[in-house]
Amino acid sequence: MSRFLLKSNLRRCIVSQIRYSSDQLGELGKGAGKGGGGGGSIREAGGAFGKREAAEEERYFRQKEKEQMEMLRKHHKEEIEHHKKEIERLQKEIDRHKGKIRRLTHDD
Repeated sequence: MSRFLLKSNLRRCIVSQIRYSSDQLGELGKGAGKGGGGGGSIREAGGAFGKREAAEEERYFRQKEKEQMEMLRKHHKEEIEHHKKEIERLQKEIDRHKGKIRRLTHDD
């Protein structure tokens, strides 16, 4: 349940950021002073090359975000495995101590 809430909150946050940035930038690649903003001589010139450059940048950042999310998933999976192993180790310790208690009560 908490994972679902976290995902929905993350989506809401990302969508609001995308909407905000798209409102601020206008149409990407239109050139400086035309809503496309600065970002280098090609993008400032506008036209087809500016739009292509903007699309390439967007693709690059989407790919980076995808890689980061995959790394985060991998990290969390590794953490889960670590904690499962720790639980198993502690359960064995509990069983060992229970055995000692049984032997002590049996000796009485």
